[in-house]
Amino acid sequence: MNHIRVVLIEDHDLTRMALKTALRERSEVDCIGEAAKGKDGLQLVQNLVPDVAIVDIGLPDLDGIELTRQLKTTPIATKILILTLQDNEETVMAAFAAGADSYCMKDTKLEWLLDAIKATHQGNAWIDPAIAKIVLSCARNSNSVRSRSASNSPLTENYYLTERELEVLQLIVEGYSNAEIAKELYITVGTVKTHVRNILNKLCANDRTQAAVQALRSGIVKL
Repeated sequence: MNHIRVVLIEDHDLTRMALKTALRERSEVDCIGEAAKGKDGLQLVQNLVPDVAIVDIGLPDLDGIELTRQLKTTPIATKILILTLQDNEETVMAAFAAGADSYCMKDTKLEWLLDAIKATHQGNAWIDPAIAKIVLSCARNSNSVRSRSASNSPLTENYYLTERELEVLQLIVEGYSNAEIAKELYITVGTVKTHVRNILNKLCANDRTQAAVQALRSGIVKL
């Protein structure tokens, strides 16, 4: 079994030690290094090239957002998982703008953190439910979002979404439940569930929220 090679970049000693201890108890994760400062973390990632770097935003000398930005300008393929207590809109969107791959709150469950690490390693964005509404709200207001009517665009073709899947995805983004989608499209709830499962698979999303965020950010659908 291939381990996910992880480094921790966290300035709070107790938090870093607790995370390291918890992760080292999991067979699927290999914690290969740690740093307490931003510049040290930058050097650590460049030297070890881990699969995933877990980065706190409030780092001394070089904050997590700037650290992320600098790493994303290099050819290093390390994924960045932001792990922080900061959930305000400005910080969240600044992290994603800098190139963060995923965003997780420190008070999350360990199992969710592990899910976030695995998803991030696989190239999927993992967004903590606590900040999902912020990302959705900002994505909805983005001027770069394209109309879903352009179903023949390269974006849509890349995901191979069918016309019906696009309709279901649009309604997911608008907040419809499975029952409401079934009623709106005159299909059964079972059929809706099948379409939702196919959409999640094609978008490499773990849940409806991630699918909606990805759809809005990539311009597949709009509000």
